Amino acid sequence: MEQELMRIGVSLPENLLTKFDSIIEQRGYSSRSEGIRDSIRNYITHYEWMSDVKGRRVGTITLIYDHTKRGLSSALTEIQHDYSHIIKSSVHIHLDHDNCLEVIILDGEGEEVKAVAERTMALKGVNYVKLNTALPAEKI
Repeated sequence: MEQELMRIGVSLPENLLTKFDSIIEQRGYSSRSEGIRDSIRNYITHYEWMSDVKGRRVGTITLIYDHTKRGLSSALTEIQHDYSHIIKSSVHIHLDHDNCLEVIILDGEGEEVKAVAERTMALKGVNYVKLNTALPAEKI
């Protein structure tokens, strides 16, 4: 059964569009639309997977961000203070003059672990966020 297609407009920075175009060419997509549809499907699947993070979890949140973005470092610090009861450690390195990589190690209720990741990814200037969780050792 064929679904009706809806037309949307998206504004992207040139460097992001250039990278996306390169990927869709390498993967053999026939159009940007096909690549965007696949990307949205993957995003929905990831969101649904994250929505199912319940019970005690151990995990990491890896993020790359532009520390020169006004107020971003303070916002990240505030989030980490809000969840200090589940954050066990973090590692921070400078990638270049503007960009930092941080890995946050957590142990706590899955919904709170997910909340840290979601609050972090919502911030302007955060360019990459990846949440990985696992059941604690006694449950494996």
